[in-house]
Amino acid sequence: MSLGILMLLGGCAGWFDGPLSTLQPAGPAAHSAALLWWGMFLFATLVLIAVTALWIIALRRDPGEVSDADAQRQQNRWIWGGGLALPLGSITVLLAFGIPMGHSMLPLPAEDRVEIEVTGYQWGWRVEYPEQGIELQNEVVIPSETAVDIILRSEDVIHSFWVPRLAGKTDLIPGHTNTLRLVADEPGTYHGVCAEFCGVGHAHMQFTAEALSPDDYATWLSEQAAQQDEGETDD
Repeated sequence: MSLGILMLLGGCAGWFDGPLSTLQPAGPAAHSAALLWWGMFLFATLVLIAVTALWIIALRRDPGEVSDADAQRQQNRWIWGGGLALPLGSITVLLAFGIPMGHSMLPLPAEDRVEIEVTGYQWGWRVEYPEQGIELQNEVVIPSETAVDIILRSEDVIHSFWVPRLAGKTDLIPGHTNTLRLVADEPGTYHGVCAEFCGVGHAHMQFTAEALSPDDYATWLSEQAAQQDEGETDD
């Protein structure tokens, strides 16, 4: 049994360390999501232990030890406790975690906020920096420790923009604009995917989010703008 548990934990190691792991958060919204996951995991574990203990007690107890009246009273307590109090308590705890997490993903007013437009299409991502006239494919470059609003649109079907280590996923719906707030705690490369099945090329609809330090990001913008100007001059 011990060997089986070790093998199971070994197989789960990739979930914690993989490039798409939500359990390796690198942004405020992702930290909230990871905390919510651990809270749900702990709660589910406690429920499993409690149910298993009650099951063992029920198997070992002699039915003759409890009168019909006591059995009815116990049944009523389980109905009120397990059927009403437990679900209400569980939902309250989940909302206490979930509402702040959703709030952290909202594009609230922030200083030095950056806006980047992302358009999903079958099967890729077009990334635009309107103020600088920069356009990228399947790559988002953002400043770290800065609020970045991703303006999301789709030009064909429903897609879903997801960088697991930075924030939750947000759908791109044709004819509708959504906004996702990204904040990277530190510079690094973060992997993203389309999290909504969108056709035969869905599995290859991936991208990277490259977080640079604020100074490096400013330098990158200047270099990209200069390259754009050179390209227009050559034309």
